[in-house]
Amino acid sequence: MRPIPYQEKTILDYFYQWEVEKPNDLFLRQPYGETWKNTSWAEAGQIVRKLAAALQGIGLQSGDVISIYSKNCYHWILADLAIMMGGFVSAPLYPNLTGAQLGKVLSLSGAKALFIGKLDDWSDQPDHIPEQVKTIAFPHYPGNADADTQFHWNEILASANPLTDQPRRKLDELWTILFTSGTTGTPKGVMHNFSSPTRLMNMEREHKKLSIFTGDTHSFFSFLPLNHIAERIIVEVAALMTGGTITFAESIDTFARNLQDTQPTLFMAVPRIWTKFQGGVFAKIPPGVLNILFYIPGLAGIIKKKIIHGMGLSRARIALTGAAPTPDGLKNWYKKLGIRLQEVYAMTENCGGCTLMPPDDIRSGTVGCALPDVEIRIEPETGEVIMKAPWNMQGYFQDEEHTRMVIQDGWLYTGDRGTLTEDGFLRLTGRVSDAFKSTKGKFIVPAPMEWPFAEHALIEQVCVTGRTLPQPIALVILSEWGARQPRQETNKIIETIWAEVNASLSSYQQLKRIVIVSDQWGVDNNLLTPTLKIRRNAIHDKYAPYFKGWYQDDHLVVWAPAVKDMN
Repeated sequence: MRPIPYQEKTILDYFYQWEVEKPNDLFLRQPYGETWKNTSWAEAGQIVRKLAAALQGIGLQSGDVISIYSKNCYHWILADLAIMMGGFVSAPLYPNLTGAQLGKVLSLSGAKALFIGKLDDWSDQPDHIPEQVKTIAFPHYPGNADADTQFHWNEILASANPLTDQPRRKLDELWTILFTSGTTGTPKGVMHNFSSPTRLMNMEREHKKLSIFTGDTHSFFSFLPLNHIAERIIVEVAALMTGGTITFAESIDTFARNLQDTQPTLFMAVPRIWTKFQGGVFAKIPPGVLNILFYIPGLAGIIKKKIIHGMGLSRARIALTGAAPTPDGLKNWYKKLGIRLQEVYAMTENCGGCTLMPPDDIRSGTVGCALPDVEIRIEPETGEVIMKAPWNMQGYFQDEEHTRMVIQDGWLYTGDRGTLTEDGFLRLTGRVSDAFKSTKGKFIVPAPMEWPFAEHALIEQVCVTGRTLPQPIALVILSEWGARQPRQETNKIIETIWAEVNASLSSYQQLKRIVIVSDQWGVDNNLLTPTLKIRRNAIHDKYAPYFKGWYQDDHLVVWAPAVKDMN
């Protein structure tokens, strides 16, 4: 087999490369309590070759769509590689889909088979799987649901003879279909060819914006959903192209311990995770005390190293934040620790590649500037951000209408509002779809009103809402540290932020009330997306019955009990 120029290599070709060049090096690490299952590149190769042959052996044909329905684990990566090697197309799914949602996406994708792995629940899902879909269960993970399926991983591997050659996939072949969460309607399947990750990562190789391809072999930590483009590119694809090691979190309860054990060299998290890390530090050392300690020569360095090691980031050369704008105050706090959070702005439709914050020019209020080979413009009439890149999607699966709406003349319409500075840094001002009308008939754009609240460590989440009210209100969730502070002090801080926000707003935009709600917003109750962004419509629907009472309350800051406890 002739050497393949890197410009033509797919992520599967890189897997073959490491399988030959460093067969005994560690590829995947899976925790099981206090023990670890370690898988080398050679071991992974044998499993993947058997699995690919087994998929072909149960009647699946080249080009068939195969879905993966599981939380992150090493079987997820092996299954994905087998799908590539066998000539199939992956359509991975969020592991928290309900039965009805699962059935809908399987029907939309035309999936012929479904891998079922680590799941919290397996109750009504079987009733929604189309009859023609072949189901294959991962080996059972303790503490997770048991799935009764047509085929089992261990059984089909035991009877399969591994593929002996190196089946190639072409750059113009369909690699994956990534379905959106469907919060604004029917989920849409974003199609990417094998060329998308290759072109994106080759840009990084040539321009070294993150320096992923320099230095020692990377250690990655996988915990964000692997079917989401961010985790797929910055963990799976990056590990395959650099020959790195992927370690997984076993559960929410073991997350901190697994991360500390890993000490990854590259780590990406969403703003809420970075906020929780900060809150965990504040729970041990109050921010006022910490600020004093940071200015004591000698002691400051020791404390910072201890904090970073405790987070599990003592070896992190690259620290990324994305999925939602990260407050400047949070980035500045991490900078004091010696961690430079680089903001990433992208979406599934552009394969996770649009803008990046330069490490030596972290610009306040922006999400960085365009990556090489990316063009960005602002639509003059709507303020929408549009972009071009060689790794943009091929379109939405079997949905030409929405494809034409989103891609016009080669430009991808992102759905985000923004502005560009003279030197090309992008400022986001909210989603086009997030704007709502108050009962006065005035448009309210919530994001800029939320960001000043999110800057304070007291606050973990905020949502400006109120389309059934004359003036908007802000719903606030306190951080763990914030919830322990005296209520009187909290009121003072929030009132100060409220005054600062309203000072820059027209009278019709000004916030009427700040409501501190006692509920938790999470993925399980459908108030956050799987990447921990707020679901505005779901939050509005949950709290709308109480808006009028809060609006008419005599206090500026309203402390509301949990909705489930309200009468």
